Amino acid sequence: MIPEDLLLKYGAQEVHLNKKEVLFRMDSQPRFYFQVISGKIKMNNLNEEGKEFIQGIFTAGSSFGEPPLFQDLAYPAQAEAVEDSVLLRLEKNSFFQLLRENPELHLEITRTLAGRLHYKATMVAEISTENPEHRLLKLIDYFKTHIHHIPESEPYLVELSRQQLADLTGLRVETVIRAIKSMEKKGMLQLQSHKILR
Repeated sequence: MIPEDLLLKYGAQEVHLNKKEVLFRMDSQPRFYFQVISGKIKMNNLNEEGKEFIQGIFTAGSSFGEPPLFQDLAYPAQAEAVEDSVLLRLEKNSFFQLLRENPELHLEITRTLAGRLHYKATMVAEISTENPEHRLLKLIDYFKTHIHHIPESEPYLVELSRQQLADLTGLRVETVIRAIKSMEKKGMLQLQSHKILR
């Protein structure tokens, strides 16, 4: 998203996270812009019973957690490393200075946020009205075309685990497993060494 050398020029610092380490917690106040250099970060919520709902998964080149930064709002979710990860963090005032001085990057951030808003609206509608197979296909197809930018005509090997698919769609993992087997039988996807190919 934002070139690393430009982030460093404005004072960004490297942050190293171990797998399962929490970067920030829900309801904490935002102070930094974060961009993933390597690894994988998820933003998630846990309900009172400990059930996880994943808001998003962010990989190298992705940023996350910007909306509260722009509005001085508390984080609505926590950020946690899915695997060992390296991030760049840029202090809030320096981030805004970077955007003011680089309007093309400001527009790119706006495009990214608009895409996430579209994804959220789509998934809310899916979760509230559609059956498990439809929810899963919508999510997989979204990751294929919008996250990994793979053309519809080319195969996509899904990197998400069954648990992550469940946490992203509000389903139980057992329901995800049954739905995947059903969709394989219907020819809607394939399984290769337990990995989903769509």
